[in-house]
Amino acid sequence: MTRARTIEIVAPSGYPPDVSAFERAIARLRADGHQVLGDELAQRRHLRFGGTDAQRADDLNRLADPAHPLPDIVLAVRGGYGAVRLLDLLDYAGLERRLAGAPVAICGHSDFTAIQLALFARAGIVTFGAPMLAGNFGAEALSAFTTEHFWRALQSPEFTVRETSPQTERFEAEGTLWGGNLAMIAALVGTPYMPRIEGGIFFIEDINEHPYRVERMLYQLHLAGILGRQQALVLGDFTGGKLSPYDNGYDFSAMLDQVRAFSGLPIVDGLRFGHGADLVTLPFGAKARLQAGHDGFSLTVTGHPTLR
Repeated sequence: MTRARTIEIVAPSGYPPDVSAFERAIARLRADGHQVLGDELAQRRHLRFGGTDAQRADDLNRLADPAHPLPDIVLAVRGGYGAVRLLDLLDYAGLERRLAGAPVAICGHSDFTAIQLALFARAGIVTFGAPMLAGNFGAEALSAFTTEHFWRALQSPEFTVRETSPQTERFEAEGTLWGGNLAMIAALVGTPYMPRIEGGIFFIEDINEHPYRVERMLYQLHLAGILGRQQALVLGDFTGGKLSPYDNGYDFSAMLDQVRAFSGLPIVDGLRFGHGADLVTLPFGAKARLQAGHDGFSLTVTGHPTLR
């Protein structure tokens, strides 16, 4: 059980197409005793986005204002597309000054990965790859796994994710935990918003991407020198990709064999992170120790902002 928290909703990407999911999430969080700010975002729209670029950037930039009370949690409404339009508009210096050492958990995944990359690259701010308001907290069937892990990760100075899916090799690695949505990461290669992380533990997920597209994006990261600087690659959920007769045996497993061959990285799969109902919460920029073997893997995380 968690104590009551102040949760501020932000909409850096799309608007909620299902307002009932938005309202259901707010009601659930308030029923648990939390103060939730941002009801107005249910109706705020501009084209396919959750507001104009200026409005959506201000959702985050107001955290840099000393007059604005800091919440415990900043929670993104949803992903979709639109976060990349905000990267030139964010007050990185102000956010760094205000949030340095502050126990504020900035949470989201999918398209929100672009914000996470930029905040870490430009301001060193650790955020959380985590459930979002509408799709997760507002789901018709709320995942007990997702919510339990969310609160445990945000309140524990150290926690461990364990999975029992067998791995092809036994190894251990330690480094900076980072990653998120693969398409967003690939889109920021060569920009000032891509952090340079040496010896990292790199986790990825995506949705509706065919194996060849996943391979192509990983080749981009490989050819840019990013994969070669990592200790390990951890695969989350890759849902929605469809094969055709033309693939002729080229499936996700065959693609992974090729990635292992060209990257030389140890690869772990089976992490419950992505667009599925069950979602672990992972601090982007924290320290992690990964242990993998034929009986599964464990990922121990520390050094992230922890709610008081």
